[in-house]
Amino acid sequence: MDLLTTTIQPYTWGSTTALAELMGVAPTGEPQAEMWLGAHPAAPSYVDRGQGPVALDRLTAAGPLAELGPALVSRFGPRLPFLLKLLAVDSPLSVQVHPDRAQAAAGFARENAEGIPLDAPHRTYRDDQHKPEMIVALTRFRALCGLRAPEQCADLLDALGVDRLKPYAEELRARPGEAALRKVFTAFLTPPDGLLAAVAEAVRLAAASGGRYAADLVAYAAVTRSHPDDPGLMSALMLNQVTLEPGQALFLGAGVAHAYLSGLGVEVMASSDNVLRCGLTSKHVDAAELLKVVRFTAVPMRAVEARRDETTGEHMYPAPVDEFRLSRIDLARSDRPYPLTVDAPQIVLCTGGSATVASPERSIALGPGRAAYAPAGEALRLSGEGTVFRVTTGLARKLTTREQLPTRRGVSAGRRITGIPPAWAG
Repeated sequence: MDLLTTTIQPYTWGSTTALAELMGVAPTGEPQAEMWLGAHPAAPSYVDRGQGPVALDRLTAAGPLAELGPALVSRFGPRLPFLLKLLAVDSPLSVQVHPDRAQAAAGFARENAEGIPLDAPHRTYRDDQHKPEMIVALTRFRALCGLRAPEQCADLLDALGVDRLKPYAEELRARPGEAALRKVFTAFLTPPDGLLAAVAEAVRLAAASGGRYAADLVAYAAVTRSHPDDPGLMSALMLNQVTLEPGQALFLGAGVAHAYLSGLGVEVMASSDNVLRCGLTSKHVDAAELLKVVRFTAVPMRAVEARRDETTGEHMYPAPVDEFRLSRIDLARSDRPYPLTVDAPQIVLCTGGSATVASPERSIALGPGRAAYAPAGEALRLSGEGTVFRVTTGLARKLTTREQLPTRRGVSAGRRITGIPPAWAG
């Protein structure tokens, strides 16, 4: 078990105060958008086992069986399959989607063949992995996600009272659902001269006047203030608005268009950095590729509620993926230590109060914003009085004290492991 040293990404949409307040430290005065906890090579966490800091991606690659366990190595290769983040959103993120596995693999291979460097600003696919993700709200969290039904989109456009929007509203009502959404969404990526300015002004006026879509339009007015003259406003108008209360979650699969608007939350995802954007950003926009990935199916987006395990008290956030499994543990000082031992690696992150995570060899005190990493099979117990989020994989299972797993020095004697290339034995 190791205390993690983490990286905070200073993206411009980040809050200057939220993460500092959570951790009880002085603000830096600069945006602090994302704290990354994991082994993604773009910003890996570090551990120190007595010989100086080592990046977690290097650690897992050097000894995958000991760190990850045989089931994960067989399924995902010698890498940590999940990435945990703390997000502090102060202004809207880009309208974006993430590819599925096949799209990511094809796009990554294509850009490699074209000789585009991995760190090039115009690179779209930075790895060959998909990126399903889940956000759990720590404060009230607002987001745009998933396409509205065509009729709802048309009604919202009508509410703006812009004559030049009428043909788009008619298109939405005349065509079948998916075809209508695809047609108008595509057209909105390159709006004709003058339309964007007219819509932005109409949004500001309508947001102040009340009416059926007033609450939605207030959020869109904030988008126009943060990103004036950005055509991403047009596509944003077609997305559902969702507000999460603390403890609620939102799962986003491949092809679901979305943009986070405001709030503090815990985010977990498959360990990937593949993002396709079409607006509300100064980063690379690849509208043509995005249109290949977006799913033009109107699906109401509903908050995911945690499911409490009545035996353990752990609150589980269900997600239909193997790369991650996220849960929340609410600790009371009177509780007995909570067992955490599983046959997969895990990260525990404190977001409130205090907690102590202990192994047979050491214990680590965690305050808000501090996290610990444990390799597969390490016996852990959690105690304290606070809130802890725990991420492992969807393949993880609890262990008994009689079961053997690979150790940090190699594979335990007497256990036969199949299906793992020799080069990954570590």
